[in-house]
Amino acid sequence: MDRRQIVERHQPELNKLDSVSPFSVGNGEFAFSADITGLQTFPEQYEVPLGTQSNWGWHYTGGHERFTEKDADYQMFDTYGRSVGYPMKPGDKAEAYHWLRQNPHRLQLGRISFRFFLGSGAEAQASDVTDIRQRLNLWKGILTSEFAVQGVPVRVTTACHPTSDVVGVRAESPLIEQGRLQMFIRFPAPDMTHTAWAKAIFPDWSHDDRHRTELRAAGENRADLERSMDEDSYKVSWAWSAGSLERTAAHEFTLLPGTESEVLECAIGFAAQIPQTASVSDILAASESHWEAFWMNGAVMDFSGSADPRAYELERRVVLSQFLCAMHSGGSLPPQETGFMYNSWFGKSHLEMHWWHASHFPLWGRESYLLKSMDWYSDILPVARVLAQSQGYEGARWPKMVGFDGKPCPSPVAPGLIWQQPHPMALAELIYQADPTQSTLERFRDIVFEAADFMVSFAHLDEEKRVYDLGPPLIPAQECHPLQASKNPPYELEYWKYGLEIAVNWAERLQIPANPRWAEVAGAMAEPPQADGVYLAHELCPDTFTAKNHDHPSMLGALGILPGTLIDRKVMLNTLLKVKEVWKWGSAWGWDFPMCAMTAARLGEPDLAVDFLLMDATKNTYLTNGHNYQRPGLSAYLPGNGGLLTAVAMMACGWKGNPDGHNQGFPQDGSWSVKWEGLKPWL
Repeated sequence: MDRRQIVERHQPELNKLDSVSPFSVGNGEFAFSADITGLQTFPEQYEVPLGTQSNWGWHYTGGHERFTEKDADYQMFDTYGRSVGYPMKPGDKAEAYHWLRQNPHRLQLGRISFRFFLGSGAEAQASDVTDIRQRLNLWKGILTSEFAVQGVPVRVTTACHPTSDVVGVRAESPLIEQGRLQMFIRFPAPDMTHTAWAKAIFPDWSHDDRHRTELRAAGENRADLERSMDEDSYKVSWAWSAGSLERTAAHEFTLLPGTESEVLECAIGFAAQIPQTASVSDILAASESHWEAFWMNGAVMDFSGSADPRAYELERRVVLSQFLCAMHSGGSLPPQETGFMYNSWFGKSHLEMHWWHASHFPLWGRESYLLKSMDWYSDILPVARVLAQSQGYEGARWPKMVGFDGKPCPSPVAPGLIWQQPHPMALAELIYQADPTQSTLERFRDIVFEAADFMVSFAHLDEEKRVYDLGPPLIPAQECHPLQASKNPPYELEYWKYGLEIAVNWAERLQIPANPRWAEVAGAMAEPPQADGVYLAHELCPDTFTAKNHDHPSMLGALGILPGTLIDRKVMLNTLLKVKEVWKWGSAWGWDFPMCAMTAARLGEPDLAVDFLLMDATKNTYLTNGHNYQRPGLSAYLPGNGGLLTAVAMMACGWKGNPDGHNQGFPQDGSWSVKWEGLKPWL
């Protein structure tokens, strides 16, 4: 298969400013998003911030220990005769609630921009930029931006080093010789100033007194800057080909290029301690080598022979999603839902989304990208143990909304969710299937076993029915249900069984005794609730398809994402068709569409699988840059991209127990030609 041809026919291109679709370059630990100039020159023209973000750059307003989880207001919920506290509301401790929810927050590391001048000497505005042609070379990871200012051409090349958090820029234009082009870097205040994340996503360019920017060293064509705020700091190094640097504001430095050449090259590196720099040529060469290896060594899919007119768009989404997930979701931390684009939910990760971000990597032969973040669970095991113990449970309970430190935070929803609990177990099993070795088992055994210990502790035995119930209290994956009145959601029931069976299998592989309760609870989970021939959101929700037919139709995940060993296939098909008919798709989320496709595929409904995957719905929109658009202010949603890659891999390569997995998830009437190599079957 001609991999390069497949990739290059979907390289995104813009010929005008697109306020929701900036292009990015990055390396999995760091990324830089650019406007039509190849830098961040006109951020006010964009619906969301143009991010410069990393996995290591975080800040605590007022210091690391201003508040701890003990300062939150805990509401008590009856849990089969005992009270368990969950920090769901501010209560009488609003300041602590909002601080813990917002801290630590991911830093916007700096805005790197051009300053153009018109012939009159006035500074150019976005409307003065014409003749735009911007192309993102996916094969090389290099962004090329061509445009004109008052008719004078400008060409900018932007790239990120694959192993260092360095942005390389090459600008070529007569404007440089004319003294009409400058570059500057400006740093925002780090504090969160709003309690709602939708307002807090934008950098604060006021409050200069809240942070410090110091010039620590300056040499010929180089400067080292130090940023500090409260107890946190990071470093920036800037090297350039010719010119001089001036401080032009309290937190702004401007590069005045030399006028002897029409070319300016510079590299700007960011790091917690010592930034790396490199020549622009080296950055471009390293980026090209890295991304070519990425495309050559993973799986590949080709839909070009299909008669269905939707095939080209699906292939475009698949190609761009691979690039975006490697850049934003393939690093050492579970990512935030917007990756490094900008802060959503204060830059924190939602651990129930980690599966959607990363489960596709092993299926596409890129398990190394998932491995980078899996060890983080081992790092936060002490935090997860404390959380479980504080609620009277055994083992380790994974939190939901976290910063790099893994500490849970107050939220009206997050503390009540449980479906993130089996995620690391399922992800570890995917890694084992890709690398079935003793070292894999040893590496993740504690993650699997301690998660299982919590799960059997959390499940409640119904003495009369002799089955194990889940909740209350819990909030299902369909988050519109109340904590105190939700019981036995089908997806969570199936996932509990599935996760516990993984733990049993891992003990057998390691040839050690398993906790006998793992098999006991797995073998006696409550039956997923149903009524009138369809599965319900949960046992206490008879109006699932009338009053509660919005948000995630998560009951479908019990067969599709999971093997559905507790599920009646006829009832699930009825449920799937009912969901398609009555669900309020404007309220759904990007990963719901691939979830429904996976369910349809397992049920032998390939036409329905494709229809769900390509449904015409706002939340299923994929922008020019490949990001899964959700709504104003949330124009990037990587769980949708990752879910898409998992679904198409399953639809093409099949799943365990499927007698003929080759393309069984796609229609067999000749309308789809799906060629692929390197994919692995779903569990």
